[in-house]
Amino acid sequence: MPLLETVSRRAGTTGRLLLKELGAFGVVGAVCFAVDVGLFWVLYTQAGLSAVAAKLVATLVAMTLAFLGHRYWSFSHRARTGVRREYLLFAVVNGVTLLQGLAIVWFVRHPLGQESALVLQLANVGSIALGTVIRFLAYRRLVFPSAVPAVAAPAGRPQPTGS
Repeated sequence: MPLLETVSRRAGTTGRLLLKELGAFGVVGAVCFAVDVGLFWVLYTQAGLSAVAAKLVATLVAMTLAFLGHRYWSFSHRARTGVRREYLLFAVVNGVTLLQGLAIVWFVRHPLGQESALVLQLANVGSIALGTVIRFLAYRRLVFPSAVPAVAAPAGRPQPTGS
């Protein structure tokens, strides 16, 4: 039974850790969602920026806040691979989802000819929802890995055999 207890304990720990990550990811995401949507609305309706420019600025501000929240809270227990590396990968992942969001807002605004702030906001929200799924999976796998991969010994040096 010790093996079953070990597996059960590990599964419980893994499940709790996943719930912690999802919960923190959700809170950080909700705050950044509010920043993104609110800033988009203000920039488009009050500041006179184009829909695409408003989306760009709002997303960049929300992205920086999200990095800080995820690095220091959501995924704080994961391996640290360096702030520069993490922020670069975080920016790449967010860049991909930003382009996806810009494309959706652009498509609704230009080819579909929609000018309504409400319709454009709905397109914005839809792009955020799709981007959220992509980001969570990419953050866990690429940006904040569960463990740092072992570094291979230089060529010519014998590997320990464990015997």
